Amino acid sequence: MNLSQEDWISQFEADENAVILDVRTEAEYNDGIILNAINIDIHMGQGFISELESLDKNKNYYVYCRSGARSAKACEIMNELGFENAYNLLGGIIEWNGDIVAP
Repeated sequence: MNLSQEDWISQFEADENAVILDVRTEAEYNDGIILNAINIDIHMGQGFISELESLDKNKNYYVYCRSGARSAKACEIMNELGFENAYNLLGGIIEWNGDIVAP
């Protein structure tokens, strides 16, 4: 599900079962992240699927990338794998108005 920046933030902040997932490359991740994000690079192919499979499907995932394209794809993949709640950050981190921290 695609959420605007405002909806993504407000929903995440009210969600006690939330995980933030950054699907960018490790180099991009190391340049700065949204606080507490975990990194699984969507470009890892089968490795990405394997990492997703190890996650708790009962949690709610707030997914982002640089612009929102890779994270949209990641949410589709997650839905196919049985994750019921994967939320894509429209506009990605380049439109993020919140804090960006070092990983």
